[in-house]
Amino acid sequence: QDPEKVRKNIERRHKVVYLENFDKLVSVDLEQRKKQSELDAKRAEHNKLTRKIAELKKSAQPTEEIEKQAALLANEVSKLELELERLSQERERLLKLIPNLLDDAVPDGLDETQNRVVKVVGEPPKFSFQPKSHIELINELDLADLERAAKISGSRFYFLKNELVLLDLAVLRFALDKLVEKGFTPIFPPEMMRREPYEGVTPLADFEDTMYKIQDDDLFLIATSEHPLVAMHMDETFEPDELPKKYAGISVNFRREAGAHGKDTKGIFRVHNFNKVEQVIFCKPENSSKYLFELLNNAEEIFQALEIPYRVVEICSGDISPKNARQFDIEAWLPAQQTYREVVSTSNCTSYQAVSLRIKYRLKRGSPEKDYVHTLNSTAVATPRALVAILENHQREDGSVRIPSALVPYMGGKKEIVAKKLNTK
Repeated sequence: QDPEKVRKNIERRHKVVYLENFDKLVSVDLEQRKKQSELDAKRAEHNKLTRKIAELKKSAQPTEEIEKQAALLANEVSKLELELERLSQERERLLKLIPNLLDDAVPDGLDETQNRVVKVVGEPPKFSFQPKSHIELINELDLADLERAAKISGSRFYFLKNELVLLDLAVLRFALDKLVEKGFTPIFPPEMMRREPYEGVTPLADFEDTMYKIQDDDLFLIATSEHPLVAMHMDETFEPDELPKKYAGISVNFRREAGAHGKDTKGIFRVHNFNKVEQVIFCKPENSSKYLFELLNNAEEIFQALEIPYRVVEICSGDISPKNARQFDIEAWLPAQQTYREVVSTSNCTSYQAVSLRIKYRLKRGSPEKDYVHTLNSTAVATPRALVAILENHQREDGSVRIPSALVPYMGGKKEIVAKKLNTK
């Protein structure tokens, strides 16, 4: 592509390091092309001398001088090949540090404070009493044990208990059923991945310190099922009529939250492991914009069914993830905090992941012509954040919590969570 056009696109992200890496990449690319031209010329010259030597030997003429020239050229060829290998490796390293090209529709902005609210759905509940935080509710209703979890695992871990376990499973199963009805294939993916495929789905250099790693095996615990679901088709080519591929992944996700020091240190909103149903789509490039909004709509329908007030936010150019071309978040209203908090992220990665993982499709069935697919992903629902939203929005004055009607069938008919009676025996 036009380097200047790409650079201007990257400038919109307002991160100097991206521009520095891009400029290095352009420099390395130019040097690589120059060295390749030199190598091609040297090889051609060497081949010419080799043929000349063969002709001279046939006619019994001396070849000593020309063989010396050929040997010198062979040495220069070897040096150039080594230099090209070094440049190729450096080019590949730098490519992994370059972000995706932003969609023109992405709003400009420096950081999360300039994300754009697209719409607000539902009215925040008006309580006739002082609403409790989810931390108070889980303690009073005996729904989790954070102290004992901290004792054996450290901060940001938890034991879920009683109805909250059932509610967690109910939310996941409700979301999964909804996606299966819409034609998504349900998948339990591996919850560990090797470095190579992981580097294909996300710029690992930017996020490695936020991930859990099994050192001896060079395996990473997955941060989201999006990652194994996308990498599943590494080095594959789809026939055109096989697209779109729609997957609903359900998994435990693991995050060190290394950059979240001091944020949400209490409760279960920001934790090290959590359950999530994730949506992933592989499609033809011309359809990815359409599917971005399909994924977002699916997630919205789930939170509408859970009766949670929320807003949709479009992520600005300075806050968007490096692998995303366009991104929307859903933020749920949390009464105790009197603010909206992120519960869903929906992204169009265009061909960014597909190029790294070499995932293509044929333009016509059986045709040798291929192009890269586009990949998209979105949270369907993640617990325990969804549980926090349910507890806080559906609490009652007597301390009980109403279960959203959509989840009642998944809770064995249970319609509310009430305080446990003390065992006086």
